[in-house]
Amino acid sequence: MYKTLSPGALGIRGLSLADSIALAKQCGFAGLDFNIVEAAEMGAGAASALFADAGIKYGAWGMTVRWQSDEWRDDLAELPRYAAVAAEMGATRSSTWCPPSSATRPFAENFDWHLERFGAIAEVLNEQGIRFGIEFIGPQSLRPSDQHDFIYNMEGMLELAAAIGTGNVGLLLDAWHLYTSGGAVDDLDKISNADIVNVHVNDAPKGLTMATYNDHDRRLPTETGVLPLEGFMKKLIALGYDGPVTPEPFSKTVNAIEDPGEAARLTADYMDRLWEVAGLA
Repeated sequence: MYKTLSPGALGIRGLSLADSIALAKQCGFAGLDFNIVEAAEMGAGAASALFADAGIKYGAWGMTVRWQSDEWRDDLAELPRYAAVAAEMGATRSSTWCPPSSATRPFAENFDWHLERFGAIAEVLNEQGIRFGIEFIGPQSLRPSDQHDFIYNMEGMLELAAAIGTGNVGLLLDAWHLYTSGGAVDDLDKISNADIVNVHVNDAPKGLTMATYNDHDRRLPTETGVLPLEGFMKKLIALGYDGPVTPEPFSKTVNAIEDPGEAARLTADYMDRLWEVAGLA
């Protein structure tokens, strides 16, 4: 596995692909999560050359289909072009997230709704050998009592992946969401490396209950010690996980840093600590 930068997760906006790659290299990240649309605009050869010249690996690219929109089929029609570019580059991991509740659709109806949309996306990606990670969202605060609960844990997301049935769908596994869903590190004993497309890491504020975690108020990995990140990482090692590990702290402290280099370096310091506690340093 390798430390991967996602500028947007640190509140860094407006960087080009070239600048993002340079920032990752400068701050000691081995990989970069990136925008496949920008890569397609410059061409697969030119985009992959930027990564290769800097010695930066591909992380995951964000799903281009706005699958929650009524216009999702228009985006789906464009997906084969982006998937082909990604395949030519060798960037074979894409991911998205799945809301844990619905104001309008009961569980069974919502399952079929997601099955149709995620299934169509997965089929296109599968034609190009692209894996598709879907993130379950754990916090109880996003499952209010006046809405219908949907998938919010690892087991539920794996059931949806199996129902899609294309063989290329797995988890965007986030340590925060595993914890806030009520899951445990030992739950990872139930899965294999093949079930994980990409990984997010972070930490949580101290002194909160499961009912009061706010999805947009997290901490840098190892910052507080609330999340059992040492055990989480050691389970990934035992699974032979070989993909990107991206910090997603949603931290007001990090977001307030105006200099992208400073924000990325601070985050890299905490990722170095994570690697140390996991025995990867």
